Amino acid sequence: MLESMCGRGPDSAGFAIYNDEAPEGWIKVSLQHPDFAYDWRKLVSRVESRCGAPVNLKKKSTHALLVVPTDETTLRVALAELDRDVTILSVGRRIQIMKETGTPREVVERFGVREMAGTHAIGHTRMATESAVSTAGSHPFSTGMDLCLVHNGSLSNHNRLRENLKKDGIEFRTENDTEVAAGYFTWRLRQGMSLREALEASLEDIDGFYTFAIGTAEGFAVLRDPIACKPAVMAETDDYVAMASEYRALIGLPGIDFARLWEPEPGIVYSWSRA
Repeated sequence: MLESMCGRGPDSAGFAIYNDEAPEGWIKVSLQHPDFAYDWRKLVSRVESRCGAPVNLKKKSTHALLVVPTDETTLRVALAELDRDVTILSVGRRIQIMKETGTPREVVERFGVREMAGTHAIGHTRMATESAVSTAGSHPFSTGMDLCLVHNGSLSNHNRLRENLKKDGIEFRTENDTEVAAGYFTWRLRQGMSLREALEASLEDIDGFYTFAIGTAEGFAVLRDPIACKPAVMAETDDYVAMASEYRALIGLPGIDFARLWEPEPGIVYSWSRA
């Protein structure tokens, strides 16, 4: 799907895949380091010393996936102390994020995405308009457990939102407005809101023109701004639900000729569950 959208976003690409759940009491963390020769096993050894238990490691290109017997807060603190050059891309029991600069095809091949499977996935290809072309600035963004967000558009009040969210303990690593939106939803979910409630609240709190696609451990949701400035099209069959910015990204899907095709209405939350 993303390869057909290269013309819209040739700068970077990324994927969040929700697959095998970590055991109870364990979490998965997707990490990135810019050095291809980075010694991940040395980092794992130091994490194991902190946790007092073995850590599972899978490495690919500039990324590594660790499965660790600890909680999110403890792990984030430990990694920040052990090596601040290592970037946390995602934390959760089911999520794994892979993203880099380059075209979707290059990123897919680099990380072997075609060989991966899961219940659902969120993908994005980007054309940078307001922030740097970098791995950190590419999508998806994840700021909380099993949460990720991709975004087409531009937010006008992200600077003010960022400062307010920082006061409530949300951390940011880039100047990207999409990371602010991801942080906002993490903050709302921590307050006890459901994903639907958080998305509905964002219609009052987030200004700009946008289409959001948000992934969680249980499924995903889509929201367009109240005047639907940015495009979105959905395809539904008995076997899958798919969403894209343009229909051309959907035409290669199996059974697309018989799918129900429709555009999400502005300001309406749509959500789907894997159950």
